[in-house]
Amino acid sequence: MSILKRTRLGLLVVVAVISAALTLGCGGGRPQEEAAKETAADSTPQQTTGKAPPIPKEGPLAQPRSLQQVGVPAELTRTVIPPANPPATETSALGQKLFFEGRLSADGTVACATCHDPARAFTDGRPTSVGIHGRTGQRNAPTILNALYNKTQFWDGRAKTLEEQAALPIINSVEMGQPSLDAAVAKIAGIEEYEQAFQKAFGRPVNGPDVVHAIASYERTLVSFDSPFDQFVAGDKNAINDPAKRGWELFNTKALCNKCHALTDTKRDVTNFMDNDFHNIGIGIIRHDVAALALKAEKLLASGDPVAIDDAAIGTDMSALGRFLITKKDSDTAAFKTPNLRNVLITGPYFHDGSQETLWDVIDHYNKGAGLKNPWLDEDIQPLALTERDIDDLVAFLASLTSPGIPGPGGTGTGAAACPVPYDPSPARHEEGLRPETAQAKAASPVTERG
Repeated sequence: MSILKRTRLGLLVVVAVISAALTLGCGGGRPQEEAAKETAADSTPQQTTGKAPPIPKEGPLAQPRSLQQVGVPAELTRTVIPPANPPATETSALGQKLFFEGRLSADGTVACATCHDPARAFTDGRPTSVGIHGRTGQRNAPTILNALYNKTQFWDGRAKTLEEQAALPIINSVEMGQPSLDAAVAKIAGIEEYEQAFQKAFGRPVNGPDVVHAIASYERTLVSFDSPFDQFVAGDKNAINDPAKRGWELFNTKALCNKCHALTDTKRDVTNFMDNDFHNIGIGIIRHDVAALALKAEKLLASGDPVAIDDAAIGTDMSALGRFLITKKDSDTAAFKTPNLRNVLITGPYFHDGSQETLWDVIDHYNKGAGLKNPWLDEDIQPLALTERDIDDLVAFLASLTSPGIPGPGGTGTGAAACPVPYDPSPARHEEGLRPETAQAKAASPVTERG
């Protein structure tokens, strides 16, 4: 049976992206930064106007996570905490409040949590995120869970720290829409509750650097381990079932997943399942003329203006250039960061553009060796000849990476119904018992599969 595109039942998401012509004026002696911003603006697709989605409620799922979970890499966790922003209860508590604060946006309707909803494993469940005035961006919202372990942030790695990452959405014209970080500070500086909280956390009044330090401090508390797979690695051989065990073997052998989702090709990664690198995997190459986009991006890249580049990455077709927007290297054309795979059953849609709805779709993409007419395709993308059972076993393994307390079908957290995972209606999937909503439970079952 060929693997068809799975359809969400009860959820119809229509994302219309209408591309406008990319016009690059000569600049006429204006400052380079101004010309760069015009380049980004000229290449912005027509945005949907309207309202942003409601800001999610804070709730118990937003609370900091324990470091005593099975599988937490204690030494790595210590090393990724920057000395300039040490952990402190007052700081992370303030950051948690700011994470849900709509007043940081230009019109008070968008917060960090708009795209990173705790009830959806800190994603938004959309192919690409929706910001101020209902504007639709070009990138899928990655989870914040375990983001402290990322060597770079965003799909193209344009931020090196969580502090840098926290600042850019606030001043992005598609996301939160503020003209500057100072403008966001002005919206909350006169609020007594914040005046007291900043004095308690930092010993000084509300200011921009401390806003992003607090948000980053909170994000570093969102560690997510203790999954059935972690229990399995810790010695409980019944923590996952036979399909998940077969999937783990396939992951590191025939399926070639470890080529990107491990620190090295020779040592299995049981922690974050990523290589901290960027790869062109053949997504969006046909839909976007990336070679032409690279030529049109020259003025923008020459400016080196991080705000203009951020706007282009989120709000224009130049998003498809990926890491190239940051490094200007031809080899990085349409290359995107390898994501952490923990809780991946819950965090769809998948890839930087949210173009794949289910994990079956994702594996099918790799199985075909997709990337025709793509001179930048990663050398490890090749046809895999995986069988239907192989693919189901891989999904069972990936489902076993779901932590307890994570909401959504297969998850155990409060509000599980709030995070829909696509349901596959094909009869074969029903017989195999591997619908997405039951995949985690099956992966974690101690019962040996009957052959």
